[in-house]
Amino acid sequence: MRLPAFWPLPRTWQGWLTTALFAFMYGPILVLTVYSFNDSIRYTSVWQGFSLKWYESLFQDTRIFRALQDTLFVAIVAVAISSVLGTLMAIGLAKYYFPGKGVYRGVSYLPLIIPDISIAVATLVFLASLAIPLSIWTIIAAHMVFCLAYIAVVVSSRLGSLDPNLEEAALDLGATPAQALIQVLLPQLMPAIVAGCLLAFVLSVDDLLISSFTAGGGANPLPLEIFSRIRNGVKPDMNALSVLLILASGMIAALGEYLRYKGSMTDG
Repeated sequence: MRLPAFWPLPRTWQGWLTTALFAFMYGPILVLTVYSFNDSIRYTSVWQGFSLKWYESLFQDTRIFRALQDTLFVAIVAVAISSVLGTLMAIGLAKYYFPGKGVYRGVSYLPLIIPDISIAVATLVFLASLAIPLSIWTIIAAHMVFCLAYIAVVVSSRLGSLDPNLEEAALDLGATPAQALIQVLLPQLMPAIVAGCLLAFVLSVDDLLISSFTAGGGANPLPLEIFSRIRNGVKPDMNALSVLLILASGMIAALGEYLRYKGSMTDG
């Protein structure tokens, strides 16, 4: 039997497999979203009607807002510093040769493949060996390790598609290397820099493992606050918070991808 052109279901087993995989990945998010509106008591998974009371409870929770403030401070500072260092690192690796360049390139990208638990333990041992007390600044330093690597990778991919003749033409016309960098190269790299920063920002806000190893007294990022509240069961207000975090992360990721795509289309 010939199916109509507007048939909404998959037509092949590959389509069914893809649909099943997407359902497996995003089904829990859908369930989480539905139960964030559940008019229930705490620690229950029985649907008892639609309500916004858990969102109202969430916006009245001062501990959540303090944890969010710590999280945003850590992410903004770590990403701001990493954006400068990561961009300079990507430019240096792309344009200059120096002894040990290959080794340095490999080491600089290790945080992308090393498990978070290894980075967390190594950072904690390093801080303890130097007798550095744990605080919100040690969390920032630890987050810079992976933020820098992600930003450098995104900027490096952008550098590979640029026309080197533009910078050379600026130098031939009398511009200094610093002027060529600031006025010619950086404007072309800006979409990639912003996209890398947005990606690193989302990863920093989402991090639990590294933060838990490097957080000191008085520092309580949002992932740690959420983890401490769900040890004995998931509360409905945590469902509401998770939905808001998913929406915010999705919008930031979409913006970063849009900027990266727009930059690549500009070159084309």
